[in-house]
Amino acid sequence: MIQRGFERKADGKDWKIDKQWKSFDEIADQMKRAAVAAEDQSFLENHGFDFNAIEKAIKKNEHSKKLIGGSTISQQTAKNVFLWPGRSFVRKGFEAWFTLLMEVFWGKKRIMEVYLNVIEMGDGIYGVEAASQAYFHKPAHDLNNYQAAAIASIWPSPLKWSATNPGDYVRHRQYLIRKNMRRLGPLDF
Repeated sequence: MIQRGFERKADGKDWKIDKQWKSFDEIADQMKRAAVAAEDQSFLENHGFDFNAIEKAIKKNEHSKKLIGGSTISQQTAKNVFLWPGRSFVRKGFEAWFTLLMEVFWGKKRIMEVYLNVIEMGDGIYGVEAASQAYFHKPAHDLNNYQAAAIASIWPSPLKWSATNPGDYVRHRQYLIRKNMRRLGPLDF
């Protein structure tokens, strides 16, 4: 967050870190379901790592200039909370260590709460409450399926994509996330 704040200043923009922490119970279930549907459909079953997703990412990245990730929500939370941005084997090693610690000591409910409160969701916007207020002018506990999917659809590139004015690609992501949300059904945290 601090690095992004300095990047904004370097671009001639005002310093902005819009973030409002909400407890797990203050976040709409639809948003939790959208996060799982968009980012890590095996979140409740895996132990912090999805080895199938990691293997697929490695194989695809061998033959592609556009890199994809195979990180779980737990890994992304570890990276966002404890580590620096960037890609290196050293950082990935620390990410794996912190992921294991979080899985043991926090559990899935706490990991999801932290994830939804720290993830970047727009230019200077961090966490679901700030995103919900910025995009839909309502608290995070009032998000519906469409709004939750709209927010989740921009996570791969929140500085480039819009939750409220999506292009065709983002609109299609929203459709797929809503479809996965219906397929997932209720989540048992």
